[in-house]
Amino acid sequence: MRSLVVAITAIWAAAWGAFAAPPPAPPAEAYGALPSIDFMQLSPSGQRLAYVEVTGDTRRIMVLDLAGKTLFAAGLGQLKVRDIDWAGDDYVLVTTSATLKNVDVQNGEFAQVGAINMATRKVIWVMANQSTLFDAVFGYYGANPESGRWYGYFGGVTLTRPRGSAPALNPGGNFPDLYRVDLETGRPQLARSPKAISQRWVVDGGTVIAHSEFIDVTGQWRLYDERTGDLLVSLKAPTEQVALVGAGRRSGTILVHQNGETEEWDLATRAHTPLPVTGEIDRYVRDPTTGYLVGVTITAEGRSEAQLFDPALRSRLAGLKKGLGPSATLVSWSRDHQTLIAKTATERDPGTYWLVTGNAAKPVAFAYPKVPDASVGSVKMIDYKAADGLAMQGVLTLPPGRDAKSLPLVVMPHGGPATHDTLTFDWWAQAFAARGYAVFQPNFRGSDGYGTSFHDAGYGQWGRKMQTDISDGVAELARQGVVDPKRACIVGGSYGGYAALAGVTVQQGLYRCAVAYAGVADPNQMLQWVARSNGGVRNPATRYWRQFMGATSDSDRALNEVSPLRLASRADAPVLLIHGLDDTVVPSDQTRVMHRALKAAGKPVEQVILKGEDHWLSTGATRTEMLKATLVFVEKHNPAD
Repeated sequence: MRSLVVAITAIWAAAWGAFAAPPPAPPAEAYGALPSIDFMQLSPSGQRLAYVEVTGDTRRIMVLDLAGKTLFAAGLGQLKVRDIDWAGDDYVLVTTSATLKNVDVQNGEFAQVGAINMATRKVIWVMANQSTLFDAVFGYYGANPESGRWYGYFGGVTLTRPRGSAPALNPGGNFPDLYRVDLETGRPQLARSPKAISQRWVVDGGTVIAHSEFIDVTGQWRLYDERTGDLLVSLKAPTEQVALVGAGRRSGTILVHQNGETEEWDLATRAHTPLPVTGEIDRYVRDPTTGYLVGVTITAEGRSEAQLFDPALRSRLAGLKKGLGPSATLVSWSRDHQTLIAKTATERDPGTYWLVTGNAAKPVAFAYPKVPDASVGSVKMIDYKAADGLAMQGVLTLPPGRDAKSLPLVVMPHGGPATHDTLTFDWWAQAFAARGYAVFQPNFRGSDGYGTSFHDAGYGQWGRKMQTDISDGVAELARQGVVDPKRACIVGGSYGGYAALAGVTVQQGLYRCAVAYAGVADPNQMLQWVARSNGGVRNPATRYWRQFMGATSDSDRALNEVSPLRLASRADAPVLLIHGLDDTVVPSDQTRVMHRALKAAGKPVEQVILKGEDHWLSTGATRTEMLKATLVFVEKHNPAD
C-alpha cells in the first residue's frame, strides 16, 4: 500500500509542481522520535528475522520467523542498541552501550553484548559477572562453531590484583586482551594478551591469523602474521591513520587500510595489492556466515553505492534497484541469497524496510511511520566551487509544495568533521523542510568520501577555509535564486556546532541566528581536554586534533583567531546552545563557558542542557527536546513565512 501511495504522490507532484499547496508540518515528535525499527538482520538460513522495535525511549529486541510468528521478545528498557549480529541461526548478539563516568579508565561510552540463545531463550551478557574482567566489551571479532558449540571472540580488559587488594583496573593503562567466549555459558577463555600495548586481531574460522600493534607514544604501527610470529610491516602512523580492518575475501587474507587505500594481504605469499574498488570506501560488506569480505560501499553522486565482488549478490542488488529504485540498499541476506532485507529512503519515503523472497518484495516496516510521504522534501546534490577554486558539493533539501525560489534557509554543516552528508532521509533537515525552509548541508574540505587530498585539505582550516566553504555554498544558492541569503540561520552538531558558532563570531553578517548542539566553543580548551582524557599530549587523538585545527600546541594562540569563545563579544546574531550532560566526545563545559561569555558580552543567548543524553542524541525524549527547542528558536528569529 505504501509503495502505491509513493507512486501516486510522485505523479501528482510532477503534474502540479509548484502549484501544490504545502502539506501541514507534522509535529516535531514525528522526526525527533528514534526510528521505530532499526538494525534489522536475517539469520544465515533466511528463516529468522531479528530487529529492534522502539516505542518512545523503550526498546525491544524482536526475533520472528518469516510468517510473522514471534520467536523471542524482550524489553531492553532504555539501553542504547548499537548493532545486531547472528551467530549461525542459534544466537542473536545484541550490542548495547552506556555512558560511564567516574571509573578508573577514561570516561566514555562502553559497550556490552548480550547473546540470546534461540534454543533456550536464555540471555548471557559477555564479560559480565566475571571477577577478573571489567564489565564491558572492547571489540567483536566474529563467532565460530566448534564441536557443536558457538564461541565468540571479544576484546576484554583484564583486572589486575595488587597484593592484598581486590581485582581492579590498572591505573597505568588498560589494554584489551582477546577472549574466546562460550556463547551458551558466557565462560571466557583468554586467547591473546597484548602485554600493555594496543592491538587488534583477525580471527579466521576460529583461528587468530594476524594482529596489529600501535604504540601511542611513538606512533609506531606494526603488522604481524600471528601463525608464524613474523613482522610483516612497520610504519610510522602518528595519528593512527593505518588500521587492520579484518579478514579479506578468502581464508588466509587480511585487509589493511592506509591513507585512503585498502590493501589485501595474502599471508601465505606476503603479496599485497589494493582492493579492486573505485572510490573511497565508506563501509566493508561481509558475508554473514563466513565473515569474509564480499564488497564495499562508497558514496557516488551523493548516494551510498555498493561495489560487490560476489556475482550472485551483485545480480540480486541490481534487481533490487530495478524494482525498488536507485536508493535501494542491501541490508541483510541469507547464505543462498534468495531471501533479502533491503531499505529505501528517498523523496516521498522516510525509510522503508523490504522483505525480498525470490523476486517478490513487500514492505515490512517503516522507520518513521508518523512522517507522511507528502511531507518529505526532495533532496539533490549541489555542485559549487570554494573561493580558492576547490570543487565542492552539498546536499540541498527543498520544502515540499513550495517553489524553489528565494526560500528561507537553514545551513546545516555536518559533524566529524571527517564525515559527509548524502542523499537520504535526514530527520533534522526534513523537520525544517516540512516547515518551509530550504536546508543546505555542505561537504566542506576536510570531509571524507571525496578522497584523501580533499580530506587533508581541511588540515589547519578550522574557522578558516572550512568555514568559508560553507558560506561559499550559500552564495551559490543565492546566485541561483533558490534561497534568500538575508533569511539564513546556521544549525549544527559537534563540529557542525562549532561551525554554527563560528558563523556568527569568526564570520559576521551572514546569519540571523545560530544553533549549536554539542559544539566546540574554544579549540584550545578542547585540545587540553582531549590530552587530559587520553593520558597526556603524546597520543594519536591529541596529534590528530592538533593537525586538523592547525595547532602547534594545546595553548597555541593562533587558535584565538578562530575561537567563538574568545570572539563572543563579536556575535552578531542570537545563539541557542544545547548539550547532552553525558557527552564524552565534546564536554558540556564547552557549552557552559560559551553561554557565560555571551551573557557577559550582553549578547542574546539561550541554553538547554539535556540530562542523560550523549553526543549522538541516542534517546528519543531528549532528541525531541533538542529538535523542539531548535525549531522554535529558528522560527522566532528567521520565520519561514
